[in-house]
Amino acid sequence: MLLRCDKPGRIEAGCDEAGRGCLAGPVFAAAVILPENFTSGILNDSKQLTEKQRYSLRELILKEALSWAVGICDQTEIDQINILNASILAMHKALEKLSLTPQHVLVDGNRFKSYKEIPHTCFVKGDGRFMSIAAASVLAKTYRDDYMMKIHADFPGYGWDKNKGYPTEKHRQAISLLGITEHHRKSFRLTDAQLKLSL
Repeated sequence: MLLRCDKPGRIEAGCDEAGRGCLAGPVFAAAVILPENFTSGILNDSKQLTEKQRYSLRELILKEALSWAVGICDQTEIDQINILNASILAMHKALEKLSLTPQHVLVDGNRFKSYKEIPHTCFVKGDGRFMSIAAASVLAKTYRDDYMMKIHADFPGYGWDKNKGYPTEKHRQAISLLGITEHHRKSFRLTDAQLKLSL
């Protein structure tokens, strides 16, 4: 059972990202402020939900959230500042776009840099503990999936409609056969190192 908030009566924004471990595409982050009476029987960490559940929840979150926003750092930014900093920057971009200023930020994970003067708390597996973080994980995941489906149409050989840019065997094989695209993160190890035996 997810908690509605960390401290009742405080305006809290939950933050989470999607796509941190991918080989291609941006990292997306979302920030969500939910009303204190928000309820959902299925809201959870987006990785624990089906695709149908995630998109159904997205509609509910967009309708009932007091404020929500999505921030993006593309593969060029990721290569320049590394994926950790890009993930945090994407969260900052999402927080910047909120129409309501939170009094506290709840962050999934264990690393974050303060956003302005707003205090924050990091929670490992926070998307399985707090509704606002879980809601952010749903938005980040679904909006990123939408983006990967869009660019899949231009580069169908990499299977992004299925793997969404994650390092599956098919994705790595496609990189070996077809080369990299403008969407790949050049600072990542994109192909598996092959061991050659001298016989």
